[in-house]
Amino acid sequence: MIFKDTLDYMYNLLPMYQRIGKDAFKKDLTNTITLCEHLGNPQDTFNSIHIAGTNGKGSSAHMIASILYSAGYTTGLYTSPHLKNFTERIKVNGVDVDEQYVCDFIDRIKGSIKAISPSFFEVTVAMAFDYFSRQKVDVAVIEVGLGGRFDSTNVINPILSLITSIGFDHTDMLGETLPEIAFEKAGIIKPNVPVVISETQPETTKVFTDRAKVLDAPIFFADQEYDVFIDHKDDAFQDFTMKSKAGTYLGQTDLGGEYQTKNIPGVIKIIDLLRESDFQISNKQLDQGLKNVVKNTGLLGRWQKLYEKPLTICDTVHNVAGVRLLIDQIEKIKYNKLHIIWGSVQGKDLSGLFSYLPNNAFYYFCEATIPRALPAEKLEAVAKEYGCLGTVIYDVNDAIEVARDKASVEDLIIIGGSNFIIAEIKNLKG
Repeated sequence: MIFKDTLDYMYNLLPMYQRIGKDAFKKDLTNTITLCEHLGNPQDTFNSIHIAGTNGKGSSAHMIASILYSAGYTTGLYTSPHLKNFTERIKVNGVDVDEQYVCDFIDRIKGSIKAISPSFFEVTVAMAFDYFSRQKVDVAVIEVGLGGRFDSTNVINPILSLITSIGFDHTDMLGETLPEIAFEKAGIIKPNVPVVISETQPETTKVFTDRAKVLDAPIFFADQEYDVFIDHKDDAFQDFTMKSKAGTYLGQTDLGGEYQTKNIPGVIKIIDLLRESDFQISNKQLDQGLKNVVKNTGLLGRWQKLYEKPLTICDTVHNVAGVRLLIDQIEKIKYNKLHIIWGSVQGKDLSGLFSYLPNNAFYYFCEATIPRALPAEKLEAVAKEYGCLGTVIYDVNDAIEVARDKASVEDLIIIGGSNFIIAEIKNLKG
């Protein structure tokens, strides 16, 4: 089976959340457990770090993987969804899984697929574990797909767990309040396994501490130990200062967006705990890992600059908490007029989004070419209720072209609303 045929088989036969939504999400780990047992439980053959959260888990996962790779460890990285190519989901030392391996794996487990009818995500998770085991990774950084408690990745027994900031997203599946959502994320906390919370939030703290206490899991609130702020940023790097009881640390990261200040404390605490567990990670290796996240892991779409004049930036922001951080970032930029290219998927809190998005911008409403895409006309109609006015241009690349033609060199163009909108940008490159 060639790679394209394999992907077609996976996309068409297996229920996929990114395409059909919550009907593909199962509140049950049975299929993943069964698949892993069929494969000899590969997830038990390597060390893992498990990461959940509403915002920041992807950036945090890539930072940790970059640091471990810089320290000389053979490092697996599992993330989702992919932006350009399926193979982005599974990496070892920053290199995508081989296409032939994907084909061979699907051929090998077709009997199990026929017997248990797993979802796309369940199969992909089992694939990642099998690949990491065969590659004999020293440690794998595993990002939760959705929630935590019933996420397919939650069959691992990690050496450390990390939970990033909690916000309102997927409320139809995870709960309508922050404590309810935090309860689902807290499902990754394991007995006696240290858990790091990146950001202290009054609504969620008790959920995490109660769960950790029941499981005798040491718990650390990273932002109470480390204070991080951005000093300077240019085209390539952000300089930041981190203060803690141990002193002051000056660092750089090639990840854009000041919201990384919310992620860095959790990342640093994970590294400190790894050091206490005899992982050999020098300060120089820490520096290099943070400075070269994009280079080492291929992360795309986090406050990523596409063009200089007019300044054109894309970001995978897609929920209310992310939008609030996005607005904070925009307010720190000098520009003449603001242009926003926006697309969404069904099920998002549009009223919440557009109550924060600026109504002094000109909008270009687009839609991704997936079944879950929200029709651009519907997006425009909701936005109009909040005074966010603009025009419908279905394809994001056409919207970028029109916006850049309309804008002056002093204007600012922001592209966001969905991973799938960002994924369809033609010149999105690392």
